[in-house]
This record gives sequence, structure tokens and C-alpha cells, in this order.
Amino acid sequence: MPRVETRSPWTTFAGRLMAVMVISLLYQIADGQTPRPTFRVVAIVEAGGIHKPFVDAAKTWLAKESALDGFTVDYIENTDKIDDAFLKQYQLFIQLNYPPYAWTPTAMAAFIRYIEEGRGGWIGFHHATLLGEFDGYPMWPWFSNFMGGIRFTKYIPTFVSGRVIVEAPSHPVMKGLGSSFEIASEEWYTYDKSPRPNVRVLASVDESTYAPATTIKMGDHPVVWTNEHVKARNIYIFMGHHPELFKNSAFTMLFHNSILWAAHS
Repeated sequence: MPRVETRSPWTTFAGRLMAVMVISLLYQIADGQTPRPTFRVVAIVEAGGIHKPFVDAAKTWLAKESALDGFTVDYIENTDKIDDAFLKQYQLFIQLNYPPYAWTPTAMAAFIRYIEEGRGGWIGFHHATLLGEFDGYPMWPWFSNFMGGIRFTKYIPTFVSGRVIVEAPSHPVMKGLGSSFEIASEEWYTYDKSPRPNVRVLASVDESTYAPATTIKMGDHPVVWTNEHVKARNIYIFMGHHPELFKNSAFTMLFHNSILWAAHS
């Protein structure tokens, strides 16, 4: 019977390539090395006040999320450092309950370029639509237009729960969220008008589901949207007052999806 010679897989090009990769991985493990992060995030946060518990919970959650998804997060508490060179370091800017006022002129100009030219992505939460005259600062017209041309009017001080209706289930940010999800005990901002004509609404709250009932309503009430008139991938998420949100799997999935989509990861 003739002898059939078989080639070791390690003698093929693919085999040799695999061997190099295995050896490289073993060296990394031996040296205690970990793969480099795929992108960098900067989050501007409120240093204190009523939203600090939410910010603290967000930091804890982001520490775990960044380890799983391979990114890093730096935190700032004001806009003093923000300019073009600073923002160039980051692929994603998270406005973690920081309002759209009290920004330095340099920061405002750099942020506008970052968004309009698509230099990075953006996720804003809750306080990011506190648009109007607050704490002695004027309205920032550009930011109002970025958010769909809206102005803050009021909120529900008694806090109510409500059902959020997913309007764009095919959008990557809404992946896995189903047709609706519940948000407990939020203060639901209202605005002088719906941003819908100027943005793409991804989700809205069904005001008929408010519990307990309240007369503070705005009719068409978007709560998650993206402005497709700028180059940057951007998501505004209204919810963001209580730290308990990070125990809500729908909220954390929305946040997770938003990070990966906005950062082009």
C-alpha cells in the first residue's frame, strides 16, 4: 500500500501565521499586556447637585462597560480644557447631565466643529436639554438647533413612571429593546414644541401611561432622538435623573448601543 504523506498544518502559510499569532498572544499574557483600547471617550459630568448620584452610578457602570467593550473614559467637570486639540483625542463625547450653558467661548466653538464636521460622536443625557436662560446665562441658540430647535419649559416635579415606545426598531441604538420599555419615576421634561420636525425620533413616551397621572404633558413627546443634519453620530437620551436607571436593563442596553454606534465601533 503506497504511503500517503500529509503536510503538517504548521508548514502552510495559514498555519505559520496562526503560530505567530499564538506565540504573540502567549507573550502578551506572559508580560501582563492587554490589547489597546479601540477608542477613547471623554465624559463631562456635573460635579455635584441633585444629579450626582446618577453620575456616580454612571461612572461605576462605565468602568465595567469600558472593560468589556475595549474603550477608555476620561472625566471632566467643566469646559475649561475643551478646545480642538483636546477633543481630537476622543472618538466620543458624552454629556453626562451637563447643561448647555456656562461653556467657555473656546469650548463652544470647538464643540460645534466637533459635531458639525463629524470629528467624533456625541451622547447627551437629561440635563443636556435644559435650554433657556439659567443661572444668569443666555440660551445657546446653536445647541437649541442641535436638539431640534427646542426650549425647556417645565418638568414633572412629583416624578411619574411611563412607557417608552420604540419608534425606530431598525436603528442600531434601539437594538434589542423590543416595541416598548418601562421607565420608573422620572421627571419628564417638556419643551415649547416637539423636536420631531427637525430630528429623527427613535423613541417617545406615551403620556397616557404616566403613573400617577399628571396634567403636565406636551402631546407628541420624543425622549430619544438623533439629529441627522450634522456629520457627527449623535444621540440624545432624556432619561437620566435617578441612579436606579442603571438597574433597568432597557436603559443600560440603550446606553450600551449608543456608545458603540456613536463611536463607530
